[in-house]
Amino acid sequence: QVQLVESGGGLVQAGGSLRLSCTTSGRTSGTYAMGWFRQASGKEREFVAGISWDGHRTVTTDSVKGRFTISRDNALKTLYLEMSSLKPEDTALYYCAANAADWNIVLKSQSQYNYWGQGTQVTVSS
Repeated sequence: QVQLVESGGGLVQAGGSLRLSCTTSGRTSGTYAMGWFRQASGKEREFVAGISWDGHRTVTTDSVKGRFTISRDNALKTLYLEMSSLKPEDTALYYCAANAADWNIVLKSQSQYNYWGQGTQVTVSS
């Protein structure tokens, strides 16, 4: 089993920045892809960004391109999401996810991920 714990969420004004972290523990041997998803109140959970095991391949959803950056540090077993120019519509519960995958693969669908964190709340005030 893999355990994921997110941190770094909070309340920020529009235009501000936050960095989310997701630490991994448990059976983390082998290569695995990771990603960030978010769920706003009353809406479906949606893909935000994904990253391959080697960190060289990333995918971000159009609504956050140029504002959010996903990265990882495998030595620290930590996934990051740097968020800048935040907007009120970015308000959501942000989840990190992981699943075994080849070293160069990015996973974008929720159904491709087996492991999920509990989420960290990001609230952007206008």
